[in-house]
Amino acid sequence: MARNKFDVDEELTREFNWSHYQRLGGYIKPYRTAIFKVLFIIILANTAGMLGPYFTKIAIDDVIPQKNIPLLLGLGMIFLLSLFVIAWCMKYRILAITEIGQDILKDMRSSIFEHLQRLPFSYFDNRPHGKILIRVVNYINTLSDLLSNGLINLISDIFSVIITLLFMFFIDVKLTLYSLALLPILFILVMVITSQQRKAYQALSNKQSNLNAYIHESIAGIKITQSFAREKKNYEIFNEVSEEFRTSWMHAVKIQFLLWPGVQNISVLTTCLIYFLGIRQMGVDVSTGTLIAFIGYINNFWNPVISIGNFYNSLVTATAYLERIFETMDEVPDIQDAPEAKVLPPIQGRVDFEEVTFRYEEGKNILNHVTFHITPGQSIALVGPTGAGKTTIINLLSRFYDVNEGYVKVDGYDVREVTLHSLRTQMGVMLQDTFVFSGTILENIRYGRLDATEEEIIAAAKIVRAHDFISELKEGYQTIVEERGSTLSAGQRQLISFARALLADPKILILDEATSSIDTKTEELLQQGLQELLKGRTSFIIAHRLSTIKNSSQIFYIDQGQIVEAGTHDELMAQKGKYHHLYQSQYDLIHTN
Repeated sequence: MARNKFDVDEELTREFNWSHYQRLGGYIKPYRTAIFKVLFIIILANTAGMLGPYFTKIAIDDVIPQKNIPLLLGLGMIFLLSLFVIAWCMKYRILAITEIGQDILKDMRSSIFEHLQRLPFSYFDNRPHGKILIRVVNYINTLSDLLSNGLINLISDIFSVIITLLFMFFIDVKLTLYSLALLPILFILVMVITSQQRKAYQALSNKQSNLNAYIHESIAGIKITQSFAREKKNYEIFNEVSEEFRTSWMHAVKIQFLLWPGVQNISVLTTCLIYFLGIRQMGVDVSTGTLIAFIGYINNFWNPVISIGNFYNSLVTATAYLERIFETMDEVPDIQDAPEAKVLPPIQGRVDFEEVTFRYEEGKNILNHVTFHITPGQSIALVGPTGAGKTTIINLLSRFYDVNEGYVKVDGYDVREVTLHSLRTQMGVMLQDTFVFSGTILENIRYGRLDATEEEIIAAAKIVRAHDFISELKEGYQTIVEERGSTLSAGQRQLISFARALLADPKILILDEATSSIDTKTEELLQQGLQELLKGRTSFIIAHRLSTIKNSSQIFYIDQGQIVEAGTHDELMAQKGKYHHLYQSQYDLIHTN
């Protein structure tokens, strides 16, 4: 049985390298001033934390034997003050680090979302949307602990280790060296565990992506699922994908949690070694106060070492997600502004196709040497069999794809030599697959021009005959529609989408099956508004209902990637060619029914 895209593990197009961390550093760089402030607070707290064991040593070895009560109270007061300093520093550090970390995450999420807006249709066609969504949300969130706590804590722990070692060497060099005797074992343990941990988390990220993709697909297709009573089968697939995720999670966690008990055991063994050496006086000669101080410093040493180990764990884990995040950011848009791209000035609407050849894949042309010239204000209807190249023509005009041969010009400008923004903002496009966003009807129509007034929105709705059905709704234009417009009929969604395109007041208007979901009565009303709308605009209309295009300036019959017939409705009917046959077939079918 063939596997679906949602349960096929994605292969990395680019393996991890250290440049990933350099790029991550680029997101951290804008906050370096705030980070330096936090580091100063950390150094202050760590220094204050070192006073306790040292004061203990002085008290046991000197102050208590001498019964110097004033000095003992003085040391106690200073120690108490150091605890208040540590508490304040901890509070500041936690709040500041959290804010910095979340700001960095927001910047990363904005970068990947902005990049997704510029990727071509093919990128989204070839991937389950759930696998894209998880990179923007879940994978970025996975970095939260690393950036909000891990990075600053790492620097804090490194300072803590250095300061602790300085105090330890100051008190007793030989005992300090004994305290570090088991450190090589830790390094070996880390190397063995982390090599397996990264592979485990790479596998986990794949299974997490698969699960998210299937859940997204299942929710999007719930109507089809229930219509075909497929709930049980979907539940079985979900359990299978979910079990793969659970198994990968348990395997990754088992490897990750091997490091902490390893470091903890080495810490305990080091403490035992120091006690043994101190009590038996084997190779060292230490006082009771020095021994107790050293035990305190050993804890101060190994606690940050454990934290550094945990950070390394988080770093290895995050690496698996950073690979996916930067892989998406490195996806190069097929269509983008040329280095010397110019801003397209306000256009009149002249369109020229000259010897245009286009193919989605090598060796299979969709368009073959297509040539036509459209003067401003003409309405051009594109008809013909499915797959003939009608939609491809308007995709090339909008520069969703680039031609392989020939050129497409608007007002004499090659569309490849002007900026995408200046080109597309002067076009109104209504695709066959209408999309209505969650929000009010007013906001959905305003999507065509964000600075439009409510009066302009209502005027556009009236032209396309959407105003009547909107006015009948309980909240009118303030009616909230659900995601994808699920609370509206297909025809109502198309009328709203049509009003949105018209609001942009484009010089070139593209309608791809704009009336396919509108009933006959509504279509008759819509035609009245269209005739007024099309005046002064160049329009391209793709329609299978030939009755909607009879008044077009030119009708192109597209077949096998070429314009095989061109003319007005009356001219083509008189030729009695393919268009005549297609029109007559529809006419006979309508009157037979």
